[in-house]
Amino acid sequence: MMRTFKVETEAQVQAIDITGKVDSEVAAAGVGDGAILVYCPHTTAGIYVNEGHDPDVATDVMGALEKLVPRNGPYRHAEGNSAAHIRSILTGNGCLLPVLGGRTVIGTWQRIFFAEFDGPRTRTVQVHFLGGGR
Repeated sequence: MMRTFKVETEAQVQAIDITGKVDSEVAAAGVGDGAILVYCPHTTAGIYVNEGHDPDVATDVMGALEKLVPRNGPYRHAEGNSAAHIRSILTGNGCLLPVLGGRTVIGTWQRIFFAEFDGPRTRTVQVHFLGGGR
């Protein structure tokens, strides 16, 4: 089973906490135990899990990616968004998470983030349910 939701980004580069949306999809699906794949079908965006209690962490992550992969590097891709493609590779486009008792299992300080690298845009996030039952 798969469910989807939209993410509206407001900036060219942005980290958005989507934990609540993912949890809502898990609850709506009625899955008991198993796993979910949270997946982003876009080549200039990503999904990652990290600290969500302190918002400066997400800001630092995006800043570090900017330093590692500068927007105006010596790229050959003519569209002008090579940095976004490379940053997406670094974050990955999905994450696999356990579900136990109908709830997504993440650490106390962890959150699920959607990373926009070529916005603003309307993006789609897929939540794939693997195994488990009601």
